[in-house]
Amino acid sequence: MKILNLTLEDGADKLYLKIANAIREAIKNGNASTGESLPSARTLATQLAVNRHTIMSAYHELEAQGWVESKERQGYSVAQTLPIYHSQKDNDKLNEANSKHQWRLVKTSNNSLQRQASDYLFNFAGGNPDIALFPFNEFRSYVNEAMSRPLINELNYGNNNGFPAFITEVSTYLRRVRAIADKDIIVVNGSQEALYIISQILLKTGDKVAVESLGYRPAWNALENAGAELIGVKQTKDGIDVEHLEQLFKQHKLRLLYLTPLHQYPTTTTLPAAQRIKIYHLARQYNVPIIEDDYDHEFHYDSQPLAPMAANDPAGLVIYLSSFSKIMFPGIRLGIIAVDKTLVPDIISYRTMINHKANVVLQDAVARWMKDGAFERHLRKATRIYQKRRQCMVETLNSFIAEGIKLDFTVPPGGMTLWVNVGGNAKEIATAARDNNIFLLAENAFHLAQESDENKFIRLGFAGQSEDKIKQGLLLLKPLLNRKG
Repeated sequence: MKILNLTLEDGADKLYLKIANAIREAIKNGNASTGESLPSARTLATQLAVNRHTIMSAYHELEAQGWVESKERQGYSVAQTLPIYHSQKDNDKLNEANSKHQWRLVKTSNNSLQRQASDYLFNFAGGNPDIALFPFNEFRSYVNEAMSRPLINELNYGNNNGFPAFITEVSTYLRRVRAIADKDIIVVNGSQEALYIISQILLKTGDKVAVESLGYRPAWNALENAGAELIGVKQTKDGIDVEHLEQLFKQHKLRLLYLTPLHQYPTTTTLPAAQRIKIYHLARQYNVPIIEDDYDHEFHYDSQPLAPMAANDPAGLVIYLSSFSKIMFPGIRLGIIAVDKTLVPDIISYRTMINHKANVVLQDAVARWMKDGAFERHLRKATRIYQKRRQCMVETLNSFIAEGIKLDFTVPPGGMTLWVNVGGNAKEIATAARDNNIFLLAENAFHLAQESDENKFIRLGFAGQSEDKIKQGLLLLKPLLNRKG
């Protein structure tokens, strides 16, 4: 019979658990081997000066855990097969042997974990709204209403194209403000989810997709993830080069055309109506669907924006994307697809595999917000403020030009950014700016052709910061803009 030297730990555990833990540690440390007899309850009770029933309770606990076995009239012994466990020493050995599972990745993202734009003191990331402007207290009341008076049936799995009241409000708004009438609405968790779903159902490996040669990389990532080969369309001061696009239609069997016609990303150019008509006719002639990403339609200052291409789509080939990220805040993850009804079942069927439906309570709250008119009041307020911030940025940059710094830009009639020609060294300016706690992006971040040597433009967002911060940030940036190439 084995004599055990047991040390009971301090703590609030019951005594029998402390004894069970001490016996278990003795077994783990090799002081008692598998199959070896353990002291009787009476012997151990005498050794520890406790009641025999306390020892019996400890043995029962260890038996239940699989550390000891009992045989009639033979007492307790260490179990022949011990529970699986690893001491710290064992874990260290396992780590040293690189026994961690090695994942076989078949698809990876191009995105790397870098310092976030919001971490910088001055954030000129294009397209960021000012979250501080959002009326959280007001919106909370609509969330509370949605929670206190929910439509129970809508909280189940059915009706996964969207919350009916939200779809009604969005449809009414799109028809009145953007002239989009003959489309069905599907609610998604932001435009990126929409792009992913559309890419997956319409594309196969090797399909060719025409995109703007300067554009939105996350959209390209979604298209490429579906196996698409991206072909860049040249751009002019008025938007994409329609003649070059026509050549691409003739040379390639294009499967999709992805565009940002209003406030083109990143150049801020708005595609003229005549060009839109030509592009639409080409797409219809070659039977190529158009994805129209209308990412910041709401903010216009000098005139009403052109209606989306989806507003005049007799063939039903325009897939229209819009989001609440710029109106509310990016973390809201709420967007819509407006599409011909013939494509709706396939979109919903695929979306169900990855995400059954968007947040119903959120849709309900936003629907109430829109119906009350508070949604558009917020838009009007934000638009007035963003217009002042645009003017602040324009005046500050013009003062730099007056001092001899070579800059050139066109003031866009809407949107949230300026596309500024710094003459050269744009990438170097962006890098140096980050060293000065300023975030901005140069045109190299937007080229489809990674080997492009174009290096003239930087993108400066004005919506997301106060006028004071815009001035301070630009003054800090000023010496970098004055560097000679």
